[in-house]
Amino acid sequence: MPTITPQKLQQALKHFFGYDDFRLDQRAVIETVLSGNDVMGIMPTGGGKSICYQLPAMLLPGITIVVSPLIALMKDQVDSLLANGIHAAFLNSSQSADEQRSVVSAAQKGEIKLLYIAPERIPANSSSFIEFIRNLNPSLFAVDEAHCISSWGHDFRPEYLKLAILKQSFPNTPVIALTASADKLTQDDILKKLDLQNPKVFISSFNRPNIYYYIRPKKNTVGKIADYILKRKDDCGIIYALSRSSTEEIAGKLHALGIKAAYYHAGLDAIERSRVQEAFQRDEYKVIVATIAFGMGIDKSNVRYVIHHDVPKNIEGYYQETGRAGRDGLRSDAVLFYSTGDIIKLKRFATVDGNPEQTAVSMKKLRQMQDFCEAESCRRQYLMQYFGEPFPAYCGSCDYCLSSLEQKDATIEAQKLLSAIARTGERYGAGYIIDFLRGSASEKIQAAHKDLKTYGIGKELKKEEWQWIIQQMLNHGYLNKTDDQYASLQLNDKSKKILKGETRLMLVSQKTEKETDEEEAELTYDNALMAELRRIRYDLAEAANVPAYNIVPDNTLTELATYFPVSFDELKYISGFGDYKVAKYGGAFLKILQHYVHTNKVASRMHLKGPKKTTKKREVNKDDKPSASNTQYATLSLYREGLSIEEIAGQRNLSVSTIETHLSAFIATGEINIYKLVPERKLDKIIEIINATKQTAALRPLKDLLGDDYSFGEIRFALAYYKITA
Repeated sequence: MPTITPQKLQQALKHFFGYDDFRLDQRAVIETVLSGNDVMGIMPTGGGKSICYQLPAMLLPGITIVVSPLIALMKDQVDSLLANGIHAAFLNSSQSADEQRSVVSAAQKGEIKLLYIAPERIPANSSSFIEFIRNLNPSLFAVDEAHCISSWGHDFRPEYLKLAILKQSFPNTPVIALTASADKLTQDDILKKLDLQNPKVFISSFNRPNIYYYIRPKKNTVGKIADYILKRKDDCGIIYALSRSSTEEIAGKLHALGIKAAYYHAGLDAIERSRVQEAFQRDEYKVIVATIAFGMGIDKSNVRYVIHHDVPKNIEGYYQETGRAGRDGLRSDAVLFYSTGDIIKLKRFATVDGNPEQTAVSMKKLRQMQDFCEAESCRRQYLMQYFGEPFPAYCGSCDYCLSSLEQKDATIEAQKLLSAIARTGERYGAGYIIDFLRGSASEKIQAAHKDLKTYGIGKELKKEEWQWIIQQMLNHGYLNKTDDQYASLQLNDKSKKILKGETRLMLVSQKTEKETDEEEAELTYDNALMAELRRIRYDLAEAANVPAYNIVPDNTLTELATYFPVSFDELKYISGFGDYKVAKYGGAFLKILQHYVHTNKVASRMHLKGPKKTTKKREVNKDDKPSASNTQYATLSLYREGLSIEEIAGQRNLSVSTIETHLSAFIATGEINIYKLVPERKLDKIIEIINATKQTAALRPLKDLLGDDYSFGEIRFALAYYKITA
């Protein structure tokens, strides 16, 4: 096919899907596919994986075959494509023989651009099905949820192992494998078992910045879940539980508390599962209580929260399940209720009979899940580092970073701990060492160890306090732990410096959690207008017999209610409105918007709409001169007119912290004198603390150390100044 220029690619993205910009590695992945190469793409849930094969499918001459693991996922994807005017279909066991024959006939006539099939449809020894595909002249194979091919992954599907036949039978047809979560072991397994040839691998950032992570103690769990939901009655959410019976029990309790919740698990018959899932997709049920059988790849964009009633088996599963929230990019929560009892239960399920290697991997992943739940550190940093991505120690959007912090000098306790580990030979796990430190009379403590000087030197601390210290030392690299079943604690170079008194150990702990401040919520809209837009979207969805978010997602409604487009031309600049949707649905939305603008005597705000925020990696050069956005310049203009920060915030209907962030950009460019915002003595003190702590990414730790005499704004301004002078 002829070379497609970047401009043509951009135009195709806008025409078919209504998006102005590519996200993450989408462009690079698509260009690689169009050049005929095999690709593996790892992108976060909600990061736009589907576009990576759907857009090439529209630009390549033949049909694209998509292997997808779930019937509901196929239907959801096909509904979404049809809503964009793209010819797509699926073949699976939910269809009658006549329906399947109709799809096969349409495919053979060249009337379908994307055909979704289940992996079971591709038997490794069936020449007839391969011949059927060959006659379709496929231009591309896409394997969605590719982690299912790996027994090291969190959702292994044996039927995926047969998919290597695609590359073997069609060596010149590119294959794209996509997943949201795969550690290095699973990544290598995907490439090998799909038999990809010289594949290019793209790993986008795993970060989902719009998801806020919280870990809660598992006490009165259903009551706490009910309180959470009742404060968010209009929001959709998923509650995950480990067992089928738990889903039914939790849903029943919520129902008794006035919450309309359905349950979903693999024990339900196919008709009931389909009914519940479709009702959730159409917002007839706002809350689903489910096992992990529910949700893989479901493209419901307006899930506002995911709650784990029970601890997941591994980080990959947790990450993928939480990723089902906030796919539209709006603020969403991931809440996990944790207890060590769950870990003990899960250990029983981690053993794989006759496969010690698989058992060892499962146990290691479970320990990492436990470490994540017990860590006294930024949740997001832990997740990112698990997947091999560096991340600062403060994100501002997890329960740890949103808490007040205090420093504790734990040098003496650490020395006692390290001495106990060393004197017992570095051969024991945390439980034994804690019992040894606390002078336990248990028979499990060896008699020879009871004669050591360090036996019982940690009686003053409770078991939980020692557990906390050990966990933090492991998290921060002051201790090592073996990967075998004993998880023995061992010293390293950092440990030995503490033991010798060459280094002090300062640990940071949480005090009380504070309420979150949604600092960057700059888009404001009229709730009554939003309700009207939701109503017309619902009517259009009912008429088309598709979920409402397939018409347009919530973030598109937010833009409509914020910027008031009043013409078809303006509507094209709203994210999610491609040419097909503008033509098919635009009139209905414009009628409401035009009436609102006329009735309230306001004007379209489309001139204020800047380019969409995109999430992408960027190398930062210290010498780069920062640039400012239109909204920041609007703030600067009011500041130069003499308005106070509070007055600017009121006039622009933004938070004070957002205005401070705007002004910080101009401190960084030298357009605002720092001393007009921060007194010299305060600036000197803040810079002193920054130099001492090397903390340049977060306000909260600095605020805790500086005290009430220093405002967040002053610290924010000082950080901006520090970054250009350091």
